[in-house]
Amino acid sequence: MHYKLIVPAFLYILAVSPLQAQQQQPVVKSPAPLTKKDTTTALKPTVKPDKSLIAGNIATDGKKGYNHVPLAGEKAYFGDKNEYVNEFVRKYLELHNKTLGSVQSNSPTPFSLIDGVLEKKNLPKELKYLAVIESALNHNAVSHAGAVGPWQLMETTARMMGLSVNRRHDDRRDWDKSTSAATKYLELLYSQLNDWLLVIAAYNSGPTPVQRAIERTGSHNFWDIKEYLPRETQGHVLAFIATASIFENLSKFIDLGSIPVDYKFGKEEEPLTPLIAVPKDITGKATVAGAAPAPLVAAGPTTVIKKATFTDEELKIMFIIRITQPISLELLATEIGVDKKLLGRWNADYDLFTYGTYPTPFYNLRLPKDKVDIFLKKKDDLTKKSKTIFANK
Repeated sequence: MHYKLIVPAFLYILAVSPLQAQQQQPVVKSPAPLTKKDTTTALKPTVKPDKSLIAGNIATDGKKGYNHVPLAGEKAYFGDKNEYVNEFVRKYLELHNKTLGSVQSNSPTPFSLIDGVLEKKNLPKELKYLAVIESALNHNAVSHAGAVGPWQLMETTARMMGLSVNRRHDDRRDWDKSTSAATKYLELLYSQLNDWLLVIAAYNSGPTPVQRAIERTGSHNFWDIKEYLPRETQGHVLAFIATASIFENLSKFIDLGSIPVDYKFGKEEEPLTPLIAVPKDITGKATVAGAAPAPLVAAGPTTVIKKATFTDEELKIMFIIRITQPISLELLATEIGVDKKLLGRWNADYDLFTYGTYPTPFYNLRLPKDKVDIFLKKKDDLTKKSKTIFANK
């Protein structure tokens, strides 16, 4: 399903009017749609969930014992990944606020219908945001792989869930029927995986890749198996977390285009100073609908609220190189002898580029000046090896 909000569904969704639909280049690249092979594979995992590893067990919605859907700021759930998630959400909103705003304005009717189905089935309300990253709430969305409708269901999956799909009629375009089918499929996946992040991953890639990652790691924790999942699926899950977090707790910042640096995730804290959005010139070719996110500044004075990310010392030893194809940071760190954590901190929004959800077709990679020569010598080889690494994920 490629409409990720911030992709064929959401990522793509954000790119499409609300968020591009897979067929319409969703805002966020959504995870790859289910294939016939994926949808017909047995769903039952061969490894029993390790209850101690299922973060969602920390809290439930009180609905049929379902674990709740984790949102940014829930440190008890995300643990040492909490800051990483918060930063991803910040970047996601900044890069896709135009699309998010469009989806927000067009969401009352479809959200009302979806909420009714979810409530009837006692499912978490946050699951409706999957339709945002899948199709940007476009019921006519069609992905390159043949997924159709607001929930981007593949034909095999749709029929398995009881929908009618033929030349004359396609229930996948029907909001009520497709929502019932999608939630039925989500329930089926949850009965096997017992964690909503794993369910979102399986919805995107099919259950087989998720099961194999679980078998490989022996864990049912998304963060433990993340690197063994398809790259688009990894981005799909992160886009879902970001989208759900933004609509549930951060919607007031969508029009502003950014989340204040002093905002504390997990708490309803208002910024100390009223904020307004200030237009900003676009310096790169945008790949999503709308202009580049506007910086946040205090009302009245022209002081920019967003503070510098790097110290003066770091800026002195930093060099920026533009790349057009993603390179594995882990491979890069090893090959040129740079600390991976440093690269990650200097390039905090790099994941958005590797997942195909960045607003420009290029990325300004930050490297230590003394490593530039060796990087340039190995760049072609690093790019080639990275393609193989990403293709196997």
